[in-house]
Amino acid sequence: MATLKEVKSKIVSVKKTRQITSAMKMVATSRLRGAQNSMEQFKPYAGKFAEVLGSIAGKAGDNASPLLVPRDEVKKVALILCTSDRGLCGGFNVHLITKAQKLIVSEFEGKDVSFICFGKRGRDWAKKQPQPIDDEFIGVVGGNIEFSVASSSGQKLIDSFLEGAVDEVYLIYSDFVNLARQEATIKQILPIPSLEDVAEEKEKDKEGEFLPEHICEPSSDALLGQMLPKNIFIQIYDALLQTSTSEHAARMRAMDNATSACDDIVSELQTIYNKTRQAGITSDLMDIVGGAEALKG
Repeated sequence: MATLKEVKSKIVSVKKTRQITSAMKMVATSRLRGAQNSMEQFKPYAGKFAEVLGSIAGKAGDNASPLLVPRDEVKKVALILCTSDRGLCGGFNVHLITKAQKLIVSEFEGKDVSFICFGKRGRDWAKKQPQPIDDEFIGVVGGNIEFSVASSSGQKLIDSFLEGAVDEVYLIYSDFVNLARQEATIKQILPIPSLEDVAEEKEKDKEGEFLPEHICEPSSDALLGQMLPKNIFIQIYDALLQTSTSEHAARMRAMDNATSACDDIVSELQTIYNKTRQAGITSDLMDIVGGAEALKG
């Protein structure tokens, strides 16, 4: 059985750990508010852009832009993997990396796959894989995300796609559903899915609402040539915002669970401490009583 000193030392150690996890939870909560505000402020712009794009899509054909034309044969695939830079956020990064692994095995076996990594955790994992890393962005997710990061990385991918260096591009990111639920999500961004599907989806989402008629000047095809690249930038930026918010929510939940676990451990150790102390007192009393009886004899 552990001595009183050992048990007391463990209690002090666990209480210090509890202070750290509690402080980390408060920091994650504070950062979550900022990330969630940025995500929600961007939503109206992204929603209106998608609405206008869906409206114009109904007036243009699938061949209005080379970004819409799928390859006859897919040989080279680029995966944009969005993870966090830091750990201590439960299974957040594991779910995203597992999603990437399953996608490569199930869909792209035998094809040339490369990574564009946002986040240190995903980059470190990708370095151990046979697939190369085309580009990496460290210190972006989890902080103040600039739209220029999404536009610059998106423009590189567009250039690679138009030059034929890449046949398909997929986003792997964490979709923020609510504080308790974040889902690892895969989305194809190049070639852009059929615009007819986009238009139908927008009409379905807005069913029962008034849909304004957008007048296109000089033409819908010309406007699409300008809007489609920006649509890719918006999707990358939105994925980064979603992943950042999900990271802070996952870390807040993980630190809350760690703090609760520390409370349980302290309670158990305190019970052990009391039992050990009581056993020591009982043993001393028995020695005293035994000594007294010996003196009487």
